[in-house]
Order: sequence, then structure tokens, then C-alpha cells
Amino acid sequence: MRRPAADSVVGVRVPFNVDGLLAVVLAGLSVATLAGQSNGHVEAGAAVLGVLSVAPLALRQRAPVLTMVVIVLALAAYGLLGYGDVPSGGIGMVVAMFTVATLRALPVAAVMFASSIGVTAIAYATASTAVVWSQLAQSALVMIGAWVLGESTRRWGQRAERLAAEAAHLVADERVRIARELHDIVAHHMAVISLQAGVAEYVLDTDLPAARSAIATVSGAGREALLDLRRLLDVLRVDDTGGLDYRPQPGLAQLGDLVERIRGAGLPVEVELSGTARALPSGQDLCAYRVVQESLTNALKHAGDARVRVHLDYGDRTLTVRITDDGVKARPDGHSPTSHGIRGMRERAELYGGVLTAGPAPGGGFAVLLRLPTAATQATEGTAEL
Repeated sequence: MRRPAADSVVGVRVPFNVDGLLAVVLAGLSVATLAGQSNGHVEAGAAVLGVLSVAPLALRQRAPVLTMVVIVLALAAYGLLGYGDVPSGGIGMVVAMFTVATLRALPVAAVMFASSIGVTAIAYATASTAVVWSQLAQSALVMIGAWVLGESTRRWGQRAERLAAEAAHLVADERVRIARELHDIVAHHMAVISLQAGVAEYVLDTDLPAARSAIATVSGAGREALLDLRRLLDVLRVDDTGGLDYRPQPGLAQLGDLVERIRGAGLPVEVELSGTARALPSGQDLCAYRVVQESLTNALKHAGDARVRVHLDYGDRTLTVRITDDGVKARPDGHSPTSHGIRGMRERAELYGGVLTAGPAPGGGFAVLLRLPTAATQATEGTAEL
């Protein structure tokens, strides 16, 4: 895990001069306390060690272990040299213990805690007054509290970072999903519009009814594209939810409309069903629809003079969708099995535990095969006719 920045505690930035100010204030109070205890006559060694017991806190976020080592050594020397009670009540060691537990791993914090207990034992052993065991236990509990609080802060920071990373991952996944939906919608409808607009322009002066039919197809495809885009983009609006379109995403129930639109664009499409048609979970239903839509769009753009066959096989636990065409026109490189559109279909299938394969068919043309696991749902009687 990446260590937090030197001037931050678990991702919350703290100005460096705050620690410096804390160190200055504590150092001044330590010297003032020593002066008050000795009637104004402070030994130089005691003053230096008293300052060293708190001054390193200015660097606690840059070098927490070194800070505590210096403080512990200063307090140990202060006690061994017989200067009396611990200056500043050992607050420097408590703050340093909290910082080490927050910014460093558990084994490091354990070593620092053991050293603090040793310094506390030295301080009480060299004290001029009698010490009872409860005082040592109380000091140990204070250090344990600082350690536990620091460890809890560190774990909270790790959890916050983990949740932030998960949220970023979810955002990235949602962006990919939206991009895939936009690709499916725009690619399909723009292919139909482009081809029909070309047909209308070509026959405008020679076959007015055909031109009108082509223009009507363009108009219908445009309206449906705008509706699909609005349905998708409304999900992203957070300022106004009053006018959202809550109609469901398309599924195999709308396959007939899709096929008629492709037929209207000039590509013959045959649809076959085997097994007993039934309602599918919304995710699998949308996945199957988008795969058929993308495959028909690709055939419309790349297959040339061809016929397309869509076969839906409703098994007991699996839906198998096969889209084949008999086009002899050479596919461009962008229509290879690793192209963006096919890769998007494959990722969509994998999202629901399915498998998708795509590539040239053995007898010529192109084939897309989708196998999707489906939850057991109540079957509808009979088979649908398109």
C-alpha cells in the first residue's frame, strides 16, 4: 500500500507549520516547568533533554519512527541522569506513539510501544518519590490507548482508500457500459440512415415512391435513435428527475421492429426460433438484443449483396443466438474478430456469463454465435413468429 504523504495523516492534509507550532509550544512549556521546579535554576543538560523530548514532533509526519526514537532516547537519558520527573508529562512520547501507529505498519508500532514502556519503567525507577504499580499500569494504558487510536486511524484510512478505489473502478465500468450502449445505438441507426439517404438520393428523380419510402425509413430511424439516446443519457442527469423516461431498455420482444428496419434498409433477414420462447432476465435480454443489433448492422455495412439468418434457440438453461450471412464481399480489417464492435459484444456476453465467438463462416460469409446462461423462468406457450 502506498504510504501517505509526509505532510498528511491518512490522506487528510495537515499544514506542516501546525506540527512546528505544537513542538515550539511544548518545548517552551517543558523549559518553563523545569524552571518552576528548580526555582529558576535549570541545568543545561536537563533543558536540552526536556526540549528533545517534544521538539522532534515538528517532524513527526515526515519521519515518525525517527521522531519517536529521539524522544524515547531523550526521556531515557533524562531519567538515567537523575533529573527527576519526566518533562511535560511524557506528552511528546504519547503523540509520537499515535503518529507511528497511524503511519507505519503494526510490527514497527509494536517495537516503538515496547521502547516507550521501557522508558516509562526507567522514569519511575529513578523517580525521587515512591511509585506504586498502578502508576506504571496507568502510563502503560495511556500508551496502549495512543497505539490503538493510531492503529484505528490507519485502518480507517486504508478502508477509505479501498472504497475510493472501488468507487473509481465502478465509475470506469459504468463509462465502458455507457460507451458500449452509445456505440450500439449510434452505429446501428447511423448505418440505416446513411444507406437509406443514399438510396433516396439515387432514386429521387426516377422512382419517387422508393425515394419517399427511403426518407420515411431515415425519419423513423432518426426518431428511434433520439429516443434511445435520450433514454440512455437521462440516466446521467442528476439535476432534474421529473422528466425521466422510465421505459425499459429494448430486448428480444423488440426484435421484430429491428428486423423490419434492417429489411427496410435493403438487407434480407430471416428469423428462426427453436425451443419455447420465454421471458429472460433484463440483462440477458438486452445483451441478446444488442448482439443481434450489432451483427445486423455489421452485415448491413460490410456483407454487400447478402442474406442474413438469425436463429434463436431457447434451451432449458441456455439461450443460443446465431447470426450468419452469406456475403462474399471482403470484410475490412475493422470487422475482424478482434475489432471494437465484436470485442464490445464479447465483453457484454462475458458480463452475464456467456460466450461469444465471431469470424468467417466455413461456407463463406460471417457468423456470430452467442451462448447465454438463463435463469429458469416460466415459458410462454408456443413460439413467436416474426
